[in-house]
Amino acid sequence: MESVTILLIIVILLAWIFDYTNGLNDSANAIATVVSTRVLKPFAAVALAAIFNFLGAFITVEVATTIGKGIVDPKSIDIYTILSALIGATFWNIFATYLGLPISASYSLIGGIVGASISHASLSVVNMSGLISKFMVPSILSPFLGMLAAILFFSISYFVASWLKATTVNRVFSVLQLISASYMAFSHGSNDAQKTMGVIAMALVTGGMLSNFEVPFWVKFSAAFFISLGTLMGGWKVIKTLGMKLTKLRPIDGFSAETAAATTIITASFLGMPISTTYVITSSVMGVGMSKKINAVKWSLFSTIILAWLFTIPGSAIVAFVSYKLIKLLF
Repeated sequence: MESVTILLIIVILLAWIFDYTNGLNDSANAIATVVSTRVLKPFAAVALAAIFNFLGAFITVEVATTIGKGIVDPKSIDIYTILSALIGATFWNIFATYLGLPISASYSLIGGIVGASISHASLSVVNMSGLISKFMVPSILSPFLGMLAAILFFSISYFVASWLKATTVNRVFSVLQLISASYMAFSHGSNDAQKTMGVIAMALVTGGMLSNFEVPFWVKFSAAFFISLGTLMGGWKVIKTLGMKLTKLRPIDGFSAETAAATTIITASFLGMPISTTYVITSSVMGVGMSKKINAVKWSLFSTIILAWLFTIPGSAIVAFVSYKLIKLLF
């Protein structure tokens, strides 16, 4: 029992590290556009994002429930499985952030859980119907919805702007972008912070600390805190990639992309779907760029980002699979 308690503490600490790296990589999701349009200075932007990331984490636990018991039954795995899943996910987050690639922390976590669970038992312990309906299908559809929503918001914004004097357009949309950036950060917290909550609650059930799956308040608070802390530190390479290299943005563009992405993400949060917030905001930025002209988007850079996404699930799954085998050799 004592060894299980020690391992449980290690898992919780690693979950917080994963949460921190999630915020570090995904800080770009909330503030890349507001920084690139020069509406806010970088450190003011990350402070704003950190605050709303924290607040957004408390509005629902539907995503946490999907992560905690919708993909793998926590009673069918052991504490080593969760530890290995977090090693795989955290490694991939750090690796991608170092390279400046805006990958999906959701993909890395799902890949880690699946890889470690297969290593522990077999593919049979994975709830394939839940994985497909709650993760795979939303993950495929959400970027397209984000892109379409961005085109819609962009069209509405330009219609409104056509009634304003040219000198006031940037001023009006600079103010509106402060609201949309806050909305984006809030929606990010509502989806991504819950992924860590789900993992910790899963570990508490597996470790025998909880008889049934639930998310205690201290788990909510700690997950909100560490993702906000990571956001506050800012993954500057990723911010540069997403906000300054993919396409050229103005306040009206940033407002449209953020509003579209945030609406898509927060809808998914209430439906319990752990989607990729990175995927959605990137596709929304692309939608805005495409609304102006097709070659406004740097497609070569986008293809590099897509390649990083494609490798995320198998990459984190392999690291988690190997980690489980190595850990079992040691314990």
